[in-house]
Amino acid sequence: MATAEFNKMLVQNADFLRPFAVTLTKDHETAKDLLQETMYRALANQEKYSVGTNIKAWLYTIMRNIFINNYRRKVKQNTIFDKSDNDFLLDYQQGAIANAAESNLRIKEIQAAIHDLPDIFRQPFMLYFEGFKYHEIADMLTEPLGTIKSRIHFARRLLKEQISKY
Repeated sequence: MATAEFNKMLVQNADFLRPFAVTLTKDHETAKDLLQETMYRALANQEKYSVGTNIKAWLYTIMRNIFINNYRRKVKQNTIFDKSDNDFLLDYQQGAIANAAESNLRIKEIQAAIHDLPDIFRQPFMLYFEGFKYHEIADMLTEPLGTIKSRIHFARRLLKEQISKY
C-alpha cells in the first residue's frame, strides 16, 4: 500500500478515535495527546499494517495499548502533578515530617486500650502481638486452638471500638 493511501485512511479514521480517547482519559487535553501519539505510532508502524485489515480496529488497538502503557508507567513512577503555575512533579515516596508528640499520644492511647481489655482477651492478644503462633499460644495457656483464635478476634474487635479513628 502506498504511503499516500495509508495517510488518507488515517486522516479519515481520526475522527472516530477522538471519542474513544476522551472515554479512556476523561480529559480533553490528554485525549488530544493520546490521539496524536496513536497517529504517530500508526505512521511509524505502517509496514505492520496488512492491507484488508480493519484499520479502525487496528487504530483502536494501538490507542488502547498506548493508554495502558502510559497508565502503568504513571503508576510505576508514583508521581502526581501539582496544578500550580510551575507544574512541579511531586513524589509520593517522600517522607513527611513525623510528629513525635502525636505519635506518642497514639501509642499511649493504644497501650491504654490494650491494658483495659479483660484479662481473658488481653493475655492471648499480647502473646500473638509478640509473635507467637496460634498453636503455641494454645499450648502455653492450655486452651483449645479455636478458643485462642476467637479470643484474639474479640480482642481486636474491642480494641477497634475503643481506639478512635486516625
